[in-house]
Amino acid sequence: MAAAHLARPSFTLPRALITALFISPLLAGCLGSDSDNADNDTNTGTVNGLGVSGLTYQTASQSGKTNTQGHFQYYPGETLSLWVGDLLIADGVPAQEWVTPLEFFPDLRAQLQTPIVDAEGLSTHTGTEARLIRSVPLSNLTRFLINLNWTEGVREGKGIEIRERVVRQLNAALPKLTSPIDFNVSKLSFDATGADASPANQLLAEICFYPVGDELCEAPPTEADIETAPERPENENDWKPDIEYKQDLRAKKQRIIQAARSMDEVDAEDAENYLKRELKKIKTIIGNRFYLDNHIARHPASDSSNKQINIRRIGGGIELSGLEVITTRPQDVVVHSYSEQMAEVDYYVDGPAGGESEVVMSFSPENTYRWIKKNLRVVITD
Repeated sequence: MAAAHLARPSFTLPRALITALFISPLLAGCLGSDSDNADNDTNTGTVNGLGVSGLTYQTASQSGKTNTQGHFQYYPGETLSLWVGDLLIADGVPAQEWVTPLEFFPDLRAQLQTPIVDAEGLSTHTGTEARLIRSVPLSNLTRFLINLNWTEGVREGKGIEIRERVVRQLNAALPKLTSPIDFNVSKLSFDATGADASPANQLLAEICFYPVGDELCEAPPTEADIETAPERPENENDWKPDIEYKQDLRAKKQRIIQAARSMDEVDAEDAENYLKRELKKIKTIIGNRFYLDNHIARHPASDSSNKQINIRRIGGGIELSGLEVITTRPQDVVVHSYSEQMAEVDYYVDGPAGGESEVVMSFSPENTYRWIKKNLRVVITD
């Protein structure tokens, strides 16, 4: 049994990860199965809470594309590399049940292992995540992925869908870029437009997010095309349906230009909100796997014997890497001891009838940096 204790955090500043290499991924399926047809003995991981589909992935034994749920296959102990088409976006990431863009960057990934202390004095990972999602490289990468989503923006409750049509256009555009995409540059540089457009914007300008054959996927008319086109007659009855007039071409050019995406359409706040939603989804899924036998316990004031709380996991097999416990009113309910190995908490009542307290448990399951909270309300009766 361990006595109740508090952990104090320490941080180091993150360094940027250069992920903008034009490295072609190994052919999908060359060593393993696609995520939709995975071997039964492999583990299934997910990129983000609601998934990023259409990414090529590679581990030591598995390869393929993330499916519509963002799933990939792996064996424990392997590392994961991820590409959008031929563009490497993550390398050497520990393969696990949940992988988010925060873990694409080694320095951010390392800092995720250090929780902060919340207002109740208990360890929590959410404050660490909230600080790290403001990282410029992470923001640039996240905004880039959002821009590759088939629909503009990422709707609430939906993951990112990177379609094969987008991947083909991206691969065709990569060799034409003036320089590799570098997620570590400032937002201003990453979003540059005009004559000195950033590589990210050069790439987006070459991708059409409309069906094949749509007018908006055509090259915009040139100024020479527009100037040599005939003027539209003043009398509408004289207009010819098979002729594109100067006014038509100018309007068409404007429509095509406006239809092209650019990095400045997704700002840092959009990226933060998206990541917060995804991280909250993962925490909720993990938290729902654990439960207490009761939410309320009632004990007479005369009974000061030790009582036990068991943290349970649906399906059994609970293993914790950390456990911290407090009571909100220690004058009424006292934590005697707790054990992360046994996932147990012992407490006793020490107050008068009518008193009550919350026993608050913060614990970290194995194989995740995340901390989960569960509360038991203890009421002292006559």
